[in-house]
Formats: sequence, structure tokens, C-alpha cells
Amino acid sequence: MSLIRGKAFVLGNDVDTDQIIPARHLVYNLDDPKERKFYGQFALSGVPIHQSGLPNGNLPFVEPGNELSCFSIVVGGRNFGCGSSREHAPVALQMAGVRVVIAESYARIFYRNAVDGGYFIPYECRVSLPQEIRTNEDLEIDTDANLLRDLSTKKEFPLSPLGDVSAIVAAGGIFEYAKKHNMLGR
Repeated sequence: MSLIRGKAFVLGNDVDTDQIIPARHLVYNLDDPKERKFYGQFALSGVPIHQSGLPNGNLPFVEPGNELSCFSIVVGGRNFGCGSSREHAPVALQMAGVRVVIAESYARIFYRNAVDGGYFIPYECRVSLPQEIRTNEDLEIDTDANLLRDLSTKKEFPLSPLGDVSAIVAAGGIFEYAKKHNMLGR
């Protein structure tokens, strides 16, 4: 059994790529690991404060001056990652320390960018989790059972299996999968 534990950061519906990483921060080279890491500090910095899932609505995803967030699990509603096809959005989440995003649904390009790049596990859940989970709650994901546990409330939620992309996710992305299966020509 593979368990992932972390704190939740809860968002609403239609979180777009410009909220995930605002265009004004697209100044670093994605292909340079030394520069790529800087995207983490700006992850979710474009999300309106009222969507943070907290009653007081003033908790940043990444504290000023940090590159990593204390939240490793992002919970969203419908149409997560809509907007442009920029790969910077899933990269920013990964660089901020996100291991899993759980949403009711995804914009397909964002979903495939997350899977193909091996940036984090993009789970779907048929339950509207932003109505059930609050920011700062402790979560546990059982990747073998496709189950989310809210350790704060003791509630459990079934996650949709990853299906055909599970092998790509497990390999760490499409290129790692292709290497593992000798699919790259020489």
C-alpha cells in the first residue's frame, strides 16, 4: 500500500492556469533546473483570496520568501487547470511541493501536461470535495485503493482510478515510461 500524507489547500471551480502561475512570472527557463525551481514561489499566487477555502481567506499557498508550500495536496472543484496550455502551471505546483491534485474534473491539456511531465498525481473525485474539506486539514491518499481519507474529520472519499495513465504516472512521466519500455529509438 502506498500512502501519501499532507495538508490540504482547497480551491473552487475553474481555477485557470493564470491563477496557478500568473503570466508575469513566466520569466524562468523550464529546461534549466536551476531556474525551474523558482516557479514554486509563485504557485497559486493568482488565485483570488476568497477561493482559498478559509473563512478569513488570507492564507497564501506559499509563504512570502519561500519556494515550497506547506500544502502538498491541492483540492479543487470542476475544470481545474483551464485556460492556456502552458506547461508552467503543473511545473509551478510541483516546484512548490505538490504531490497530488484532486479535482472533480480537469481541463484535458492541463491533465495531460501533469501526467506526461510526471509532475504530480492528478486524481479525480466525483464528490465535490471543496464542500467537504477545508484548507489545513490533514489528508491521506491510499494510491493502491484509490481512496482519500480526511484525517481531521475521519471521512473517506473514493477517487477515480487513474486508468490508462497509471503506468505513466508510476514511471514519473511519459519520457521515463518510454525509456522503461524501450520505446525511444537510438
